Amino acid sequence: MNLSIMDVLVLQTDIRWLDAAGNLSRCGELLEEAFTGEGKSPDLVVLPEMFATGFCMEPDKCAPFAESITQWMTAAASLYDTALAGTVAVETPEGYRNRLYFVRPDGNVAYYDKRHLFGYAGEDKIYGCGKRRVIVRWRGFDILLQTCYDLRFPVFSRNRDDYQLAVYCASWPASRIAVWDTLLRARAIENASYVIGVNRVGSDPTGAYPGHSAVINFRGETAAKADGETEGHIFHTLSLEELYRFREKFPVLNDGDRFVME
Repeated sequence: MNLSIMDVLVLQTDIRWLDAAGNLSRCGELLEEAFTGEGKSPDLVVLPEMFATGFCMEPDKCAPFAESITQWMTAAASLYDTALAGTVAVETPEGYRNRLYFVRPDGNVAYYDKRHLFGYAGEDKIYGCGKRRVIVRWRGFDILLQTCYDLRFPVFSRNRDDYQLAVYCASWPASRIAVWDTLLRARAIENASYVIGVNRVGSDPTGAYPGHSAVINFRGETAAKADGETEGHIFHTLSLEELYRFREKFPVLNDGDRFVME
């Protein structure tokens, strides 16, 4: 296995409201289509925020699906020998969380609880915020896990020379999609890192979602993007060699401020 490259698969999906079984079945179909079409297995599959239920502000209705969703992620990771990343509404002893799971093919699971909750829509009154900044190590890459609204907060995602890829799983609405496009590029530029942003398409009771899923390189260039506002996928290869060559020539991380969480 070549640990200097990573093949990533980004799934831009439509999500049927609170239909976990239907959405998981559809994700399975899209995975099979992508794997068959590309002719090889990616190292990482990235899914939108609350990919199996839709972004739900009534967690008592969507959190009961958490166990079946994580079981599906574990099975898919094992079947395709890949890691899966996507968020799920979960109930914990401390309350509800918007939890980003990172599931490896051996069944090992890491998770990140969304730190910045979308107060404009009242998410902060329903879900509890995460307390940990989470970076996972996978096949040669250190990966920062982030969720949707986190994209607006650059201090939290500041690269301390401890990651090469940041992943943002989102349900980002059409009304603010220009912000999404801009901030994905900004996070890549300021952190000299690859950025993956995956957003859903379709609509739910709260609004419409236009996709714009993309892979951004460390120069802030769009290396790959999903087609239009329809379901589909991105398959792209990331290179650590290219990243480190760029950082050596332009060592911006050496001059950054050293922020720490409270």
